[in-house]
Amino acid sequence: MKQRRSPITSVVMIGLACLVGVPLYYIVVNTLKTQEEMTQSPLALPSKLFLGNYQQIFETVPLGRSFVNTLIVTVVAILVMLFVGSTAAYAMAMRASRFNRFFGALLLLGFIVPGQSTLIPLYRMLVDVELVDTLRGLVVIYTGGAIFCYFLIQGYISRLPFEIIEAARIDGAGPFQIYWRIVLPLIRPILATVGVFQTMWIWNDFITPSVFLSSPEKATLVLQVYRSVGEFSTDWPGFMTMSVLVLVPMVVFFILTQRHIVDGLLAGSVKS
Repeated sequence: MKQRRSPITSVVMIGLACLVGVPLYYIVVNTLKTQEEMTQSPLALPSKLFLGNYQQIFETVPLGRSFVNTLIVTVVAILVMLFVGSTAAYAMAMRASRFNRFFGALLLLGFIVPGQSTLIPLYRMLVDVELVDTLRGLVVIYTGGAIFCYFLIQGYISRLPFEIIEAARIDGAGPFQIYWRIVLPLIRPILATVGVFQTMWIWNDFITPSVFLSSPEKATLVLQVYRSVGEFSTDWPGFMTMSVLVLVPMVVFFILTQRHIVDGLLAGSVKS
């Protein structure tokens, strides 16, 4: 029997959704206005459809190159993180020892230490290996997110039916064969969930690119938004237009992948 939702709950949820949607409405509406119209009526609908802000952004900002830079860094870093995190979680789960438990507890320090406090040491290390102001350097830094992947995937792997793995061992399958042919297909839901979380983090990250990238041709999309703010004056409709253009890929990505987030978390919670 389908449970009926209370009208009060619906009203509260609609009200909260409208409240959260106000900033998005404010940004999108003002991208269709001139600077003067925005100043006079920032919350009103535009008097006429004005696409000059979008035209100006596409003519003056190298969005295509920045999009490619962001896409390369995100895709490569996600693939490396998922591979490192899943193989580490698989190895730790398959061989539970005192050293592995100690090492797993030691990895928790990666969550205790704020990332901002490690920026200067990281910068000096990347200078020594000539990875500053390179997309490769960003990928190396983001690969540290494999720790987050490791902890989520380990909890999922611990609930897998180990009888299948033992049967594969008896049949002569090696550790990597078991991982690739048995474990990896079984953990795809949590891999998708972790991949979505990490993709949104990398795509929207500002601190790391702003510290480690200086060349305009290597800028990410978020850096282009930051650089559209002037020192003494700012074209706010242009700034909001840049923000909308940067948000669109992530909004589409989230809509297409939100099912994987729920499925992955629920699947991990009901494993026995």
